[in-house]
Amino acid sequence: MTAWDPDAWTRNMIADLRANGGTPSSGPLAGRPLAIMTSSGAKTGQDRTAIVTYHRDGDSFVIAATKGGADEHPAWYHNLIAHPRATFEAAEETFPVVARETTGEERQRLYDEHARLYPEFAAYPSKTSRVIPVFVLTRVDA
Repeated sequence: MTAWDPDAWTRNMIADLRANGGTPSSGPLAGRPLAIMTSSGAKTGQDRTAIVTYHRDGDSFVIAATKGGADEHPAWYHNLIAHPRATFEAAEETFPVVARETTGEERQRLYDEHARLYPEFAAYPSKTSRVIPVFVLTRVDA
């Protein structure tokens, strides 16, 4: 049995997304719009790339730091807290963004919309004791 290689998965997913307009062509995420987000590492400052599920809220993009309902935040959460500027690639367009973590009613409204669009997200809060962070990404000038 071959060990799972997350770096290879990310590289292959990025190639698939770029070849298919931001939508994977196969696998469990086939047909879902995904984005490629590059942020600066919280500790290293080096570029770190993550594949994220997003939805639109007006002109902004919304992402949720679910990590599948794990008890710890995904690495990209820490990166955005330390360095809120990132690059976002969605639907064949790449642009700089600034991330803002939401709170209260805004956070709940945005998470509920995310779960409505992507039903598996509805179960994630019950898998963890942490409040799952939700970020709004707003385009900025380069």
